[in-house]
Amino acid sequence: MNKVIFNIILALILILSQGLFFNNINFLGSINPFVYIFFIAYFPLKNNRIFFIFCAFIFGLMIDFFSDTHAIHAAASLTIAYLRPYFLKLYFGMAYEHQVVKFNSIELKQNLFYLLSIILIHHLILFSMEIFDISKISLVIKNTFNTAIFTFIAVYILFELIIKRAK
Repeated sequence: MNKVIFNIILALILILSQGLFFNNINFLGSINPFVYIFFIAYFPLKNNRIFFIFCAFIFGLMIDFFSDTHAIHAAASLTIAYLRPYFLKLYFGMAYEHQVVKFNSIELKQNLFYLLSIILIHHLILFSMEIFDISKISLVIKNTFNTAIFTFIAVYILFELIIKRAK
């Protein structure tokens, strides 16, 4: 299957699954895994950066439409899309500089740190904007870490199923 068509279908599946299933989990009252981060974290590297940032923004807006959250997912998605090259350079170094990073053959440690960084930044921005009260910083941090654990597990399972199996 063409990679462009595969990515479009994957994006639509992630948006629908997030909106129809994962937003309704509410584990322990407030924990929902945000699996749509998978698309932003593992978007192909050799695309135009402005196009990628625009796609991440639209992707976040679609999640906001399902979640009725007034563009906080769009802001968080836009931020991690903007910061993604810095994390790629930090964790993959010269391989990223020379555009030879292949997500299906990266080391486990690099992948775990990269994915965890992306998820934590996303969640910190998301919950900071959702709560938007400096006196409740402990609630922001608690929600960030609790939700990040479940998001990390869900996204890593998707990584193993989609990217590692495509190898």
